[in-house]
Amino acid sequence: MARPRRQEERRAALIEATYAAGKEHGLRSLSLTDVAATAGLTRGAILYYYEDLDALLVEAHAAGIQRFCDERDAALAALADPREQLAAAIDAGLPDGPDDALMSLLYEFDVLAGNSALHDELVQKLYLRQLATYRGVISAGRESGVFVPALDDEQLAMTMVALEDAYGLHIVGGNALMTVPKAAAAMRAVADRLGCPSTTFER
Repeated sequence: MARPRRQEERRAALIEATYAAGKEHGLRSLSLTDVAATAGLTRGAILYYYEDLDALLVEAHAAGIQRFCDERDAALAALADPREQLAAAIDAGLPDGPDDALMSLLYEFDVLAGNSALHDELVQKLYLRQLATYRGVISAGRESGVFVPALDDEQLAMTMVALEDAYGLHIVGGNALMTVPKAAAAMRAVADRLGCPSTTFER
C-alpha cells in the first residue's frame, strides 16, 4: 500500500516543481531538465513517471484546473446567497499575488494558445470552466431576484472572465500598479453596474 502512495506524492511534487520551473523559465523554454533541477531529481527520474514534458504539462494543467476551478466551485456551493457567491468567485479567481506560480503557468498557457492543438485544448477547457462558474452564479442571482443583469448570462459571464484574466495577468506579471484588492474591487464595481451586486468577501 505504501508504494502507490509514494508514487502519488512524487507526482504531486513534480507538478509543484513544474509550476515553479515554469514561472522561472517560461513555458516556451521549459525543459524536463529544468523541472528536474527544481525538483532535485534527474531527468531520468521524471521519465519514470511521465513519458515526456508534454505529458507532465497536461497533468500539471489538469491539476491546476482542479485546484483553481474545483476548489472555487466547492467554496461557492457552500454559500447560499448569489451575491456572496459572486464576491467569492471574484476573489478566488484572482492570483494570490505576483508569486502565484500556478496562476502564472495557467496564464502562460493562454499566451501559447495557437502554437499547438494541446495548448488550444487546455486553454479552452479552463475557459469553459471559468464561464460555467460565473454563468451559474449569475443565473442563480437572476432566478432569486437579487440580480437584474444588464446583459444576458453568457455575455456577462464572458465579461467577468475577461476581467479576471486581464487583471490576473497584470498581477502575476508584477505590475506594481495593479494589486489584488484593487482588481477585486474593480470587478465587483463592474458587476454591480451591470446589475449584479456582491457583498464583501474577505480573501
